[in-house]
Amino acid sequence: MSEHYFSENPHSKSSPKNWKFNIKGKEYRFNSDAGVFSKSTVDFGSQLLIETFTLPSAGGDLLDLGCGYGPVGISLAKEFSERHVIMSDVNGRAVELAKKNATDNAVQNVEIIQSDSFENLVGRSFASILLNPPIRAGKKLIYEMFELAEDSLVSGGDFWIVIQKKQGAASAKQKMEELFGNAEVIAKNKGYQILKSTKV
Repeated sequence: MSEHYFSENPHSKSSPKNWKFNIKGKEYRFNSDAGVFSKSTVDFGSQLLIETFTLPSAGGDLLDLGCGYGPVGISLAKEFSERHVIMSDVNGRAVELAKKNATDNAVQNVEIIQSDSFENLVGRSFASILLNPPIRAGKKLIYEMFELAEDSLVSGGDFWIVIQKKQGAASAKQKMEELFGNAEVIAKNKGYQILKSTKV
C-alpha cells in the first residue's frame, strides 16, 4: 500500500516548508513537511470549517481529530482561549509539526497527542469534535470515526465535518443522521459542505 498522510510514520524524505497564513483576520506561521496533508497551504476545506465553526452551548474541551500540522486546532485555540483544545493525529510527523506550530503561534491552551483515531483518547469526552475526514482511508474507517465521535461527545456537544459533495457528502450526512438523529448542512462553498450533528 502506498504511503498516505494518514500513515503513522511517513517515510517521505523530509522537505520542510514554512509560510504565513491569515485566518479570520489573524496571521499565523505554519511549518509543514512532506508526508502530511496539504503541506503547502491551509486547504480550503479546513479554512471553511474554521470560519463556520461556532462554540456549542455545552461546556468542555474541543477536539481537532486528524489535526495534521494544526491549522484548525491552533486557530480555534487562539480564538476561544477559554477552552482547552485537544489535537490528535495518527501521523507522527504531523504531530511534531503541530507542537512546533502551537509554540510558534504562542498557543498554550492545547494538548497534542499521537493517536490512531480515538485509540489514545479513550475515556475522554468533548464538547465539540471537528474532523476533515481522511477520504482515501475509506468509508468504513471514516464511519467508525463518526461512531466513536458520537460516543465521545458530552450531551449537547457537536460533531462537525467538512467534506466535498463529490466525495460523499450526502452519504456522510445520512450516516450522521443515523447516529445522532440529526444532521444539517451549515455551509456550502466551492463544492465543500460543512455538516454538523448535535448529541441530544
